[in-house]
Amino acid sequence: MARKFLVSRVALAVALSSGLALGVASPAMAAKKEKAPASNFSPEFVKVAGPIEKAMTEATAKVPANAQPTDLAAAKQAFDAAVGGNGKTALEGAAAAATTPDDKMAAANWMRNYGIISQDRAFTQRGNVMLLESGKLPAASVGSTNYSAGITAYQLSDYANSAKYLKAAKDAGYVDSSGQLDLVLADAYKKSNNPDAALQMAKDDVAAAQAKGVAPSETALRSVLQQTYSAKQLAPSTEYAALLGQYYPGTWGTAISVVAQLAALPRDQDLDLIRLKYATGTMTEKRDYYEYIDAVDPRAFPGEAAKVMTDGIAKGKLTKAEIGADLANAQGRVAADKASLPSVERDASKPGATAASVVGAGDLFLSYDQPAKAETFYAKALSMPGVDANKVALRLGMSQALTGKYADAQTNLAKVTGTRVPVAKLWSAYAKGKASPAAAAPAAPAAN
Repeated sequence: MARKFLVSRVALAVALSSGLALGVASPAMAAKKEKAPASNFSPEFVKVAGPIEKAMTEATAKVPANAQPTDLAAAKQAFDAAVGGNGKTALEGAAAAATTPDDKMAAANWMRNYGIISQDRAFTQRGNVMLLESGKLPAASVGSTNYSAGITAYQLSDYANSAKYLKAAKDAGYVDSSGQLDLVLADAYKKSNNPDAALQMAKDDVAAAQAKGVAPSETALRSVLQQTYSAKQLAPSTEYAALLGQYYPGTWGTAISVVAQLAALPRDQDLDLIRLKYATGTMTEKRDYYEYIDAVDPRAFPGEAAKVMTDGIAKGKLTKAEIGADLANAQGRVAADKASLPSVERDASKPGATAASVVGAGDLFLSYDQPAKAETFYAKALSMPGVDANKVALRLGMSQALTGKYADAQTNLAKVTGTRVPVAKLWSAYAKGKASPAAAAPAAPAAN
């Protein structure tokens, strides 16, 4: 929900800076305004409006910019006294007498001011709506007035109209200093039973940011990702998860988890996904470590398994009581496994090496955090007959991303097809984010 006094302060500041003088202009003032459109107030309105304008000007003159409820109450009391005891009745009379657009503009401003100082949101909203419908609102004020109307409607639980006015403010290019517009608009759509509009708004925001070559807002990306995830749509979820991680690296854990849950990958593909979580430093839960240990298989890659278990213990996510035996088993295999690395490298480097031995060498060196050597063997294997080209292209791209060859990584990851595509897209986004860290758009503050 919008902050309690935000709209009142903003609206009052705007209203107080746009007063309309109804008196006869002096010759000097008239000369200055010759090029401006002439005001057209009806005689009936001028009769009732003069005292109201004077009373409102005097009552609000001492209201500070950071007005508190007591300041507003004092202004209301002063205005009521100046117009006969009941400000609302006086303003209702002025509104009834308003017939021209200028009449309505002036009456609307006073009604909105009075609604603010009397802390009567419904009356404030009448002024907002009357301003918008007057036909005299300056173009520069259309966005801010729609914003005020939209926020006030939201506070009144009039969510359909809140969405209407906030959308108009957004379309007018208005940017509120508090960063609440998108958050409140999306919530107004949802609360008015229009979730599709909320989703489309977020999609449009993401697309517009991409077209400009800037980072989409984290709020928009999370909103779209939540919708596609809830709908169990893997392909679009992968696209938005990749963008979220690319532009907001701290969210990689969320992005990867979304894809993992929707894709339900087999073990060897899940391993490449959890490796990305480790590389991005977003393994924050005990289950992350258990998933990695299960995927890597200590019997196949004891060095990598031992590394993960040791890291989990060091970070307090695992305990020796839980995995001590498994860690000892993995560590017991590491010495012999490492001792085989020179012969594995030598055999895989031979001209007549089999595809299996070349790919196996790449896998082994990747597991021992030697991506540069892994890259050499994956690159060799990629052109060999009988290899799983998608697996090799993926791990070649991964190795290149880990060695800082970000452009090459993206090129090879783009070659991946089939079930490995979601993992390849996330690794590609990781490489892209590393190559060109974006100046991310500030996230909108959470609404109270």
